[in-house]
Amino acid sequence: MNDLKIYCEDYDFSDLAAAFGGEVKSDCTLSAEIIFTDEEGIRELNSRTRGIDSVTDVLSYPSFENDPQKAICAAEHGFDMDEDGCVFIGSIAICKKRAEEQAAEYGHSFEREINYLAAHGVCHLLGYDHMTDEDKPVMRAAEERVLKKLNLSRGQS
Repeated sequence: MNDLKIYCEDYDFSDLAAAFGGEVKSDCTLSAEIIFTDEEGIRELNSRTRGIDSVTDVLSYPSFENDPQKAICAAEHGFDMDEDGCVFIGSIAICKKRAEEQAAEYGHSFEREINYLAAHGVCHLLGYDHMTDEDKPVMRAAEERVLKKLNLSRGQS
């Protein structure tokens, strides 16, 4: 992959974006956006887009379907380009309160939790999933490879 840009007004995810280097094949720069929301905002998004009327920690909205084993080629995604000329892979919403609660529950830092949730979301945007017994360990391994590069893997703060 050439690059990943993560746009977020509330937090600097540039280190996480760099940690995704080597995790996906691409002939172009990719981009994603992350927004933070409150419990009501994430509940409303979850209800409206997934039909689940409850608070959750993170939601991902891919711009297109992708196979994480297949290269993302700019020529195939002309309509998915953002204003900076990057292929926009999608949007992620994180509930800040749930991230704070989960950090306390799991005994690690808020930084580790939001980077995990963001990595989880980016993996979904790249086509990873965890709904089947076959898919779950593949996605978890990708998340852990990225977090390890940030010294934020499981058991670290």
